[in-house]
Amino acid sequence: MKFSQMPYERADFEALKSEMIKFTEEMKNAKSGEEAFEINEKVTKAYAHLSTMRTICHIRHDIDTSDKFYEEEQAYYDEMGPTLAEVNVAYKKAFFECPYRDFLVEKYGPVTFKNMELEMRSFTPEMVPLMQEENALRTEYSKLIASAKIDWEGEELNLSLMTKYTTDKDREVRKKAYAKTTGFLLSIQDKLDDIYDKLVKNRTAQARLLGHDTYTALGYDRMGRNDYGPEEVKIFREEVKKKIVPLATKINERRRERLGLDHLYYYDPINFKDGDPRPTGTPEEILAAGQKMYAELSPETKEFFDFMTENELFDVLGRKTKRAGGYMTSLPEYDYAPFIFANFNGTQHDVEVITHEAGHAFQGYVTRKNYPELNEIGMETAEIHSMSMEFFTEPWMKDFFGDRCDDYLLSHLEGAITFIPYGCMVDEFQHIVYENPDLTPEERRAEWLKLEKEYRPSLDFADNEFYGNGGWWQRQPHIYASPFYYIDYCLAQTVALEYKAWMDEDYKAAWESYLKLCKLSASDFYSKMLPQAGLRVPFEKGCLDKTVEVISKKLGL
Repeated sequence: MKFSQMPYERADFEALKSEMIKFTEEMKNAKSGEEAFEINEKVTKAYAHLSTMRTICHIRHDIDTSDKFYEEEQAYYDEMGPTLAEVNVAYKKAFFECPYRDFLVEKYGPVTFKNMELEMRSFTPEMVPLMQEENALRTEYSKLIASAKIDWEGEELNLSLMTKYTTDKDREVRKKAYAKTTGFLLSIQDKLDDIYDKLVKNRTAQARLLGHDTYTALGYDRMGRNDYGPEEVKIFREEVKKKIVPLATKINERRRERLGLDHLYYYDPINFKDGDPRPTGTPEEILAAGQKMYAELSPETKEFFDFMTENELFDVLGRKTKRAGGYMTSLPEYDYAPFIFANFNGTQHDVEVITHEAGHAFQGYVTRKNYPELNEIGMETAEIHSMSMEFFTEPWMKDFFGDRCDDYLLSHLEGAITFIPYGCMVDEFQHIVYENPDLTPEERRAEWLKLEKEYRPSLDFADNEFYGNGGWWQRQPHIYASPFYYIDYCLAQTVALEYKAWMDEDYKAAWESYLKLCKLSASDFYSKMLPQAGLRVPFEKGCLDKTVEVISKKLGL
């Protein structure tokens, strides 16, 4: 069914709560594994309707944040969502303790039960009011960022649409565009500080209701970290500081030389003197080129992209009242159909939507017939699917960038490297913040500036007041909405770079590994699944050595 034709009705939380109480009693009294399995399938169906309605609402609200109807509906889900937690955890406990565990593990896999354990230990009923407040604060942040109305040459633009000008080939245009965007952010910095301060204290209070001193452990549980913890992530970050930061610094120095500049400033994010490559076609032509690309890549990708196109499962055009950013989600009642939300803005980001977000959607499409429990992958795995797809689609980039294809490929590879230190900085910043929840807003921003020196030592903020006072992170939505998420991008990027090195040697073998990894989904734990696909686990000292060696050689550094 086309997305525009999908009906919406407000989900009935009270009715679902009553059903869940009934299903919980049935699960406790199940007389066989088969009966327990059938009860769980009824639960899945009941949740599918609520999830679908909530997702349709979420998408339509993001498409037009000024739509009052969906604004009110979104507020309803923000308020009511946490009220399901108690009955949901009670059901999960009954399922987890079911005496027919062996039968259920055979159906749903071992990861399902570990995820249930994390979910159960992440909740107590006393948390509900705090969870409601947290949801409202997240929404408040999104609306505040989306509220930007920046006057640009007589046109009113939001932050996403300003990206076209912050990446312009003319240095003066970039500088002016950055002054406009950071001027807006500076004007709302007190509000940004206040929202984040409330979020940190709210999440810390939730954690303390569960017996934790700080939010970190709860944050990891909520992220579904079922296979590793802060110590493993710290090892990875230290490897990045030793191996990736020096390479990224060399890349930036070579970029400075290419640009013919004496010094790089924050308003010099471009890669080439004549500007970064931009897509040559209209948004409609980009989507058409994407359809051709996936038709030629593999039978599986052809089927996937045709399905997405035919059912209007893209909303990618930038509009003034549209939420910033991009994501992939799915619609359970429509066979878990993927949906891609993005903001085309005339930059190479437009093409990366068709590669990155489509990587997420493709994995969701090929596993949509699985039991949902088998698709509860961690984000460190999910981001492998998206970031690797960016590299697997490189042979078709000429269709998007024409005679600037080589420039795009170089900037994409360099960007993959230079992103990793930034992502690790975001992660370490969050560890500092949540381990020290009483830091003032000014102290938090000071901590960010210290990390800048470790992870991005060559970045110069000149006289920019917003960036100079440590505010860069405040336009990174993950920090507000999804604590401890961002490291997943870094872990995944290292695997994607491993795929890049592999496909340059044997594209067919690398693609077969990728397809296998997609289909493995959540059938096993992260550190066990990667070796099954012939990949390294990035939590060991020296884990980056080979990748850095191969990529450095490819870049001539």
